Amino acid sequence: MTQLSAAPKPGEKSGAPALYGGKGTRRITVRDIGLAKERGEKWPMLTAYDAMTASVLDEAGIPVLLVGDSAGNVHLGYETTVPVTLDEIAVLSAAVVRGSKRALVVADLPFGTYQEGPVQALRSATRLVKEAGVGAVKLEGGKRSLPQIELLVESGIPVMAHLGLTPQSVNTMGYRVQGRGEEAAHRLLQDAKAAQDAGAFAVVLELVPAELAAEVTRSLHIPTVGIGAGAECDAQVLVTTDMLGLTGGRMPRFVKQYADLRASVGEAAKAYAEDVVGGSFPAAEHSVH
Repeated sequence: MTQLSAAPKPGEKSGAPALYGGKGTRRITVRDIGLAKERGEKWPMLTAYDAMTASVLDEAGIPVLLVGDSAGNVHLGYETTVPVTLDEIAVLSAAVVRGSKRALVVADLPFGTYQEGPVQALRSATRLVKEAGVGAVKLEGGKRSLPQIELLVESGIPVMAHLGLTPQSVNTMGYRVQGRGEEAAHRLLQDAKAAQDAGAFAVVLELVPAELAAEVTRSLHIPTVGIGAGAECDAQVLVTTDMLGLTGGRMPRFVKQYADLRASVGEAAKAYAEDVVGGSFPAAEHSVH
């Protein structure tokens, strides 16, 4: 009589390690992301735009690093994400890849690099994969971006879709909650299902009512990544400078600050300046002879 092996326990499916806190240095893949959904594991994603930040987050066990076009706001000094170029994302993405060892690095396709159609999207995404070494790309839009998603996936480039508030469309939709009302909610749900059917491995839901995000999460077999979309999403993402308290000004309601590095850095800079002005730095131990 054949002995049946015991069913795997949660977290042991296919021998896959946990995304956050998992061991090993091999790159996390979109297959790992899918397995996490199957076993009900939640995971964190954070943004990174340089090698140093990427190395810190990678060492902390963050499994997915997003080179977001949010770099335009917090890193490059633009008022919106719209001016960000493919050249800029390519440079930042390459730095993040070099600074990390385990995390899956996902790069945004900037505004104007995929809207013309699938061929333009493939050309842009191929550059980020070949030149920067990213493991996946992210683009905004549901049904309007389906041809792009389909061609990228068919060509071997994993795609993360982005629905709800799509910052690249700020000039038409502004910064406001998306998916309120029965018709808008139905449209967003259909967009999410369409992105899944086109081959997307995950869907970001930004500034979406928590109840709707929960419904989308239950309806999909691919993970949802929430930002201002409630606690029922499979994963959560924040802009790292927001999370660390480095970004100045008023923060969105969905941001939780886990540190106040803006104040800490400012205090350190002032202490250094006062030592220089007062003549106590450099001291003898900081000098060579």
